[in-house]
Amino acid sequence: MTIEKQTLDFLNQLRENNNREWFQENKTIYETALANIKEYITQLIVELSEFDPHINTDIQASRCLFRIYRDTRFSKDKTPYKTWFAAGISVDGRKLDGPEYYLHIEPGKHFLAAGYWRPEKHHLNAIRQEIDYSYQEMVDALAQGSWTVEDLSTEDKLKRAPAGYSEDDPHIEVLKLKSFILYQSFTDAEITGAKSLQKVVDTAKRILPFKRFIHQALDQ
Repeated sequence: MTIEKQTLDFLNQLRENNNREWFQENKTIYETALANIKEYITQLIVELSEFDPHINTDIQASRCLFRIYRDTRFSKDKTPYKTWFAAGISVDGRKLDGPEYYLHIEPGKHFLAAGYWRPEKHHLNAIRQEIDYSYQEMVDALAQGSWTVEDLSTEDKLKRAPAGYSEDDPHIEVLKLKSFILYQSFTDAEITGAKSLQKVVDTAKRILPFKRFIHQALDQ
């Protein structure tokens, strides 16, 4: 199972022709690309269910996929379409309030991420508490997948210590995070190659111990 080169061709063309007229004229190409993505996500769910107890084969790819149509109401960028396909994979599809997998398919910018993106306050507090109490356990979980603390995404990070914690805390840089994510990038050649799905699945397996740590923090 792989992402077809024609799917990336469609996204490249959409980037150059991001308007409703072109999209409507090429709707058939879009539908073919979408079918390829859905098939890929469906098979990925099957593979994930083999080792992650929080994933099962009842999860529908259609519930995981994000719409390609952009919400331009509050954006300066008025282009109507996203130039990528993306899916959030969890028991609640793309809408889970908890740890999940996120697959992003965009020419030159493919990646798989997993963890918890921007948790609600009560979940954020629970994760920080677990890190504070069991920091070495988190480090060990990361190490099981050959990751380190430095691999955690710093996209969402406070400049100052969160309430209840001190700048002198030896783990303060991790406690400042507002998202707890690991991700692995893939090239166009990797994502369209014969081992595409296996590479994504192998990455998910490497992230699983850390994802499990986050589930533990939330008593899940």
